[in-house]
Amino acid sequence: METIYKIPFAVLEVPPIKIKKPSFIRIPTPMVVFGMVLFSYFLVTGGIVYDVIVEPPSIGSTTDEFGHSRPVAFMQYRVNGQYIMEGLASSFLFVLGGIGFVVLDKANLTGLSRLQRTMLLTLGFFCVIAAFFGSRIFMTIKLPGYLK
Repeated sequence: METIYKIPFAVLEVPPIKIKKPSFIRIPTPMVVFGMVLFSYFLVTGGIVYDVIVEPPSIGSTTDEFGHSRPVAFMQYRVNGQYIMEGLASSFLFVLGGIGFVVLDKANLTGLSRLQRTMLLTLGFFCVIAAFFGSRIFMTIKLPGYLK
C-alpha cells in the first residue's frame, strides 16, 4: 500500500514552499471551546436540522370551544414533530441540566471553602432537578396521559 503512495512522489517533486501561520490565528481557550460545544449542543438538541428541512411555524394555533384562535407552543400528540419555540425551550432545559452537571463537577475541586462548595452543590442540584422536572412537564403537555 505504501508503494502506491510513493509512485506520485517518484515522478513529481514537492516545491520548497515555506508557509507561515498568520499571527492573528490562535488556539482558542478552553472556555471558548466549551462555549462553542455548548452552543452547538443547544442547536442540535433544539432540532435545528428538523427546523431547516421541514420549516415548521414558530408557534401553532388551535381553536377553543368558542371558536377563538389560541396560540399553542407544543405540537400535541406528535412525538416526531415540533414547533420552533418548543424545540428551543426543550433544548434550553437540556443545556440547563448539562450545566448543572458541570457545576456539580466543579464542586469537587480542591481549595474551595465550605460555603463555596455548598453553593456550587446547591446550584448544580437545582439546575439538574429543574431540567428533569421541566422536561417531564413538557412531555406531559406534548403527550397527555403518557407519564401517568
